[in-house]
Amino acid sequence: MHIGLDIGGTKTEAVVTTPQGEVLAHHRVASGRGNDAVVAAALEAAERAAADAGITPAEAASVGVGVPGAVADGVVSHAVNLGIERLELAAALAGAWGVSPRVENDVNAAAIGAWVLSPSGVDTMAYLNLGTGLAAGIILDGRLWRGARGAAGEIGHVSVDPEGPAGPGGLPGGLEAYAGGGGIAHVVGDGRSAEEILADPGADDLRASVCFGVASAIRVLVLTLDVEEVVLGGGITRMGPSLVDGVRAQLDAWAAASEFIASVDLGGRFRVLDHAGPVAAIGAAMLGAGRG
Repeated sequence: MHIGLDIGGTKTEAVVTTPQGEVLAHHRVASGRGNDAVVAAALEAAERAAADAGITPAEAASVGVGVPGAVADGVVSHAVNLGIERLELAAALAGAWGVSPRVENDVNAAAIGAWVLSPSGVDTMAYLNLGTGLAAGIILDGRLWRGARGAAGEIGHVSVDPEGPAGPGGLPGGLEAYAGGGGIAHVVGDGRSAEEILADPGADDLRASVCFGVASAIRVLVLTLDVEEVVLGGGITRMGPSLVDGVRAQLDAWAAASEFIASVDLGGRFRVLDHAGPVAAIGAAMLGAGRG
């Protein structure tokens, strides 16, 4: 059995899975803020899920963790939403359990989960997370691709219009400004969340801008990596059919203007994640099961 943890800004989820990703136990607790509280929440979630499965964390075949921020050698840095500047997370959990977990960025963990759960059985895909930020986790030939310095998939910082809106980081026309929750809230600037903004009946132009941003992200991922599919996840996907229809309309418009774009079938190579379970936690569990 494998344990997976998904540490998020508001909740920490733990699962116990089979080597194939079937969930045997699942537990959720509120995430803490700051190093000690984050570690305590992770310990509690994992230990309670493990107990439900009839094991202890030390008895698991592996433990994997997905967490926001920059991750290198089990050390988490700059996880702002968790109040973490630097945390030796792997060492802290290993000290409690005697098992050294594999720690990965949360979007990468979610990409592994989306890949394992994909009904299409492809070995090359991207998981596009439309959450507070915008980033992608990339699976190439059945392996997670991190890039030369761990920055693979950080396409929220790709500018698609130098005259476009500036996101929280100040970059004009970055994809995150168009289709990341934090970017949308920053651009509107009236204190509302992206969810509240996009639910406003008068926000048609902004919703169209989101669809343009998501379509642009799909185009970047397919044209640079030739992934077989792009799976959309994260809070912005709650726009539902209007997001899918708007993105497809934009992709179709580009295809109508370019024979080459038409030939790569962008509109047929994306879908919204259709799994309601703890995908990132499942992906974290699969880290130690040889998947990714």
